[in-house]
Amino acid sequence: MSGRPISAAVAALLVLTITPGAARASGTQASGQATATAACAVAPGSVTAGGDHTARGITAGSPPTVREGRTFTDIYPDGQVRLSSMIANDPDVTGTGGVFWGFVVMGPTMYNTGYVLTEEGEVDRSRQTLSRVGGGWGEMTFFETSRYWDYPDPPNLTTHYALRADGTLTRWENYYDNTNPARLWVNKQSATGFAAVKTMALISQTPTYETFLANTRGGALYTIRIPRTSPMKPVVKLVRGSTWQGFEALIAEKCGQYGTLLLGIDKDTQSGYLYAVGHANGTATVIQGLGKVPDTFTDPVYFRHALRPGDAPILFGE
Repeated sequence: MSGRPISAAVAALLVLTITPGAARASGTQASGQATATAACAVAPGSVTAGGDHTARGITAGSPPTVREGRTFTDIYPDGQVRLSSMIANDPDVTGTGGVFWGFVVMGPTMYNTGYVLTEEGEVDRSRQTLSRVGGGWGEMTFFETSRYWDYPDPPNLTTHYALRADGTLTRWENYYDNTNPARLWVNKQSATGFAAVKTMALISQTPTYETFLANTRGGALYTIRIPRTSPMKPVVKLVRGSTWQGFEALIAEKCGQYGTLLLGIDKDTQSGYLYAVGHANGTATVIQGLGKVPDTFTDPVYFRHALRPGDAPILFGE
């Protein structure tokens, strides 16, 4: 599982999104403790009620520390975005200050979204895009895009996942071939039985399967492994039986070779909590609470910031 090393990947990501300044920690500032999570960080982003994009960097520790990010204004119409995929960025496009792209759902419609920064770090309004993918998304409660590429080796895989309010989990695939036109949003596969799920976070990406960590309204925490085979047959394992019902958003990043740094966001209390999660193995999974994040979470939509495919750490939490 390669890609750019985690510390370097997060550093490159934060160059685009994080404002220089002192990090914040709740309580006493964390000292240089020798823990496996010490160098791990997650970069959650959000869409505000005003349609702005935000970012912040949260570094593992006890307590966690936060470095506030930049806000890019007026990326979307006010109050329209319901769901967002992860947002990828490329910091190395010549003549720009970086490029961001992903997908959002506004009302019942899915859009491909992107914007370019000038070399001064401002949004280039002439290169801001929002193109319609399709309708029928009004009943979707969760959406994520996985971009797997163990650069420079094939395969280069982009996979979309959505959860409908009735508990139907659906997957689409994109196929890229330099000798043929790309095939987008194809090989649709679905499975039912996930109506209890509140939200999910992608924690594993491999050529043969991908895995989500999901909490339920009843408080349980599960892994949902989705083999890339057809028909789609998810494998569900209980991780914890209670206390996880409070989170409306989960954001995950790779931590170490096999672990996950997990941010749970409780929108009711506008709070975030950080966890170090060992390689998932059902109820034997080790989960270490790292404490409350010293920041508020007031926005309606949250997502994961990640570097472009090939540079982003490949998730391997299960």
